[in-house]
Amino acid sequence: MSNIAAAIITIGDELLIGQTIDTNSAWIAQHLNELGIDVLRRVAVGDDRNAILTALDTELANAELVIITGGLGPTADDITKPLLNEYFGGKMVVNESVLEHLKDRFLKHNRPFLERNLKQAEVPDNCTILFNKYGTAPGMWFNKQDKVIISLPGVPFEMVSIMENEALPKLRERFFSDALLHRSIVTAGEGESFIAEAIKDIEEALPAHIKLAYLPGAGMVKLRLTGRGKDSIKLAAELDAKQKDVAKRLENIVVAMEDIPMQQILGRWFTSHNATFGLAESCTGGYISHYITQVAGASNYFNGGIVCYQDELKEKILGVKKETLEQYHAVSEQTVTEMAQGALRVLHVDYAFAITGLLGPAAPDDSAPVGTVWMAVANKDTVKTKMFHFPYDRERNKEMAASMGMLMILKFLTATLTPNPSR
Repeated sequence: MSNIAAAIITIGDELLIGQTIDTNSAWIAQHLNELGIDVLRRVAVGDDRNAILTALDTELANAELVIITGGLGPTADDITKPLLNEYFGGKMVVNESVLEHLKDRFLKHNRPFLERNLKQAEVPDNCTILFNKYGTAPGMWFNKQDKVIISLPGVPFEMVSIMENEALPKLRERFFSDALLHRSIVTAGEGESFIAEAIKDIEEALPAHIKLAYLPGAGMVKLRLTGRGKDSIKLAAELDAKQKDVAKRLENIVVAMEDIPMQQILGRWFTSHNATFGLAESCTGGYISHYITQVAGASNYFNGGIVCYQDELKEKILGVKKETLEQYHAVSEQTVTEMAQGALRVLHVDYAFAITGLLGPAAPDDSAPVGTVWMAVANKDTVKTKMFHFPYDRERNKEMAASMGMLMILKFLTATLTPNPSR
């Protein structure tokens, strides 16, 4: 079966008043798309019985799959579970495996197990339980004729865990018999339009069972080839060939041949070259360090980061000259150069990156326009600097600075080819 239609219903008053941003729908839609399932609609409703029932009736009339998030907690406003029990004509029963999980969880956290918590172990007898290893509310899978309804907790990391470990494998088995394979190419430094024009003939020549998707991000564009076919071995060979064709055409901007984040690409480079790395961050306040340390094993190459938000710390810790700060100010090529050189020295690393800038909303002086950011990458022989201007709000400017900073580091590393060991 193909062209499965899906709908996503998110439940919670907090979503409608803007108190909570709905990230669940985006995550679910992305992963359903990777599975080959088309999301027709995303609907948000409050903790209201009639609104939920109406949404269910409407979406089930048009979709083979409906995924619901939210409303599964132990409090009075969590009405999804009893409503679904009634909707599907079931009877609430205590699920012993869920009860055992709950009691074990409360015991490990040294918390009392209350009557209210016992309700979490009650589920409709006509659903399949989707185990929630990170929380107390299990997911539920219902079958209605030829349609599937999945109810998940609204807590994002709990939802993700249940989807990855329980729901997605079952959906793949339930709806598809054909092989579904993906190949990715990560590019950096050019926009979506440039890439589309460069590979126009390759894309137009793709067979009907292979699709190409463009996934643009900050300074990067990910390309994903998705193929479907009866013969998985033949399909894999086809996708590998198409991936190589695209990568060869874009060889100057390809940074990875799989869908991994920039911090992981950097981590692989440092690991394979047995090189160490450190950071000196001013305007980003440790944000790049956060990304770098998201990668398991970062301690093998990342010595540390210095957050030198104040000029005094740039002087005392990194050795930036007082005269440099007075003459050129903090947001300048001269300052960021001395920051990078200081980070090399203080952190005892092979490579260092420094960043200083004015992210907004207002400048304390006229030294630099809002959005100006200076970056520098250095090893013991070379310092490479670059100035950026980001025109967004403070939060977006910080995200862009971190993304472009990591891209600048990667370009410096690949241009250098081999590290300059100092250990």
